[in-house]
Amino acid sequence: MKDNISVYPVRISGIDDMRKVCAKIGTDSGALAYLIPKSGMIHIYAEKVDYRAANFLKQEMLSRGGDVVVAKHVIDGKTDYSDILLMSTEKQLLSLTEKMKAMNIWGISELREKLSTIMRNIKPRNWEMTSPHGRRIVLGGKTRLMAILNLTPDSFHEASRIDERTIIERAERFLTEGAYILDVGAESTRPGATPVSETEEAERLLPALKALRREFPDTLISVDTYKAGIARISSDEGADIINDISGYGFDSEMAGTIAEFGIPYVLSHISGTPIDMAGFEGHENILGEMDVYFSRKLESLESTGVKLENVIIDPGLGFGKSADDNFTILKNIESLSVFGQPVMIGHSRKRFTGGISGTLGVTAMMSGRVSLMRVHDVADNMEALRISERLL
Repeated sequence: MKDNISVYPVRISGIDDMRKVCAKIGTDSGALAYLIPKSGMIHIYAEKVDYRAANFLKQEMLSRGGDVVVAKHVIDGKTDYSDILLMSTEKQLLSLTEKMKAMNIWGISELREKLSTIMRNIKPRNWEMTSPHGRRIVLGGKTRLMAILNLTPDSFHEASRIDERTIIERAERFLTEGAYILDVGAESTRPGATPVSETEEAERLLPALKALRREFPDTLISVDTYKAGIARISSDEGADIINDISGYGFDSEMAGTIAEFGIPYVLSHISGTPIDMAGFEGHENILGEMDVYFSRKLESLESTGVKLENVIIDPGLGFGKSADDNFTILKNIESLSVFGQPVMIGHSRKRFTGGISGTLGVTAMMSGRVSLMRVHDVADNMEALRISERLL
């Protein structure tokens, strides 16, 4: 396999999905009829696999009752590499990875390690984090809501803009409606937003944060910031989580600050910055890009001293992504399970959802598939979750 290969679960829910994946891989068109009946299995996509390894995997999986979709020239060796779609049951995959232990050629050992990691992490699990102030953050099972409290004058959703005088009232309402975490932000990160200074952000944020902590001493509070200085003073004032849309890419001191304070951290994917990220829309392979991105970011965080059990990952819907990218991520959200971290999404009232009705549709469809959703409208989203849970 080539360096920086991506291996991740994907969702195949019908003929159209299978047809698109086969076209991407470049498999023989006549094979589609044989692959459709196997669409109900576990599906794992791997990029740029050595053609000899692809042949080996296909034959081994066929012997177990599964299959591997490969490029049409894998069989005659006229291609060096092939993307593959592995289709199997859990039992078949465990048997395959056991056989792969004896194969230390063609990148098979690396592929086996990634497959074994996926099998460990795709199973339902729970996470527990503790903030520097002793408050417990428990995630897993049912999806929980993070309520947005904007202290900005230019948030893209005008109705969410509030000041210190009304923040307590709105926070109390959100908590009554079922919010698990309050997320406070004092700088807009909408497309085209102009950055504000650390001083101005602190002046907007700190009075509200202090008031919230005083009024709701046991409530979990997240601060939405990409500045290390704001993260430090927020932690000092009682914040439990730092929610950084930049993936610690806008401030070189952020990772070290998170490690120093031991504060739970939301690690997000983004292309560009709020000023120019609209120009990054349209990724050729958004799932593969995020696989490499989060692998590198998590490894770097750990080397800095951040405890990975305190990290939540966020695919950054809308942050330098097209509508197609966003829907691809949502449909294949299980691709992020490979990292073993809780997943949060922020889809609320973003352009690709088409407003509140689309937001609630996404909420219902993603119920139970992510740990957290960051939303503007707590009551409506909570109702969508409740209905979805009763139907599952």
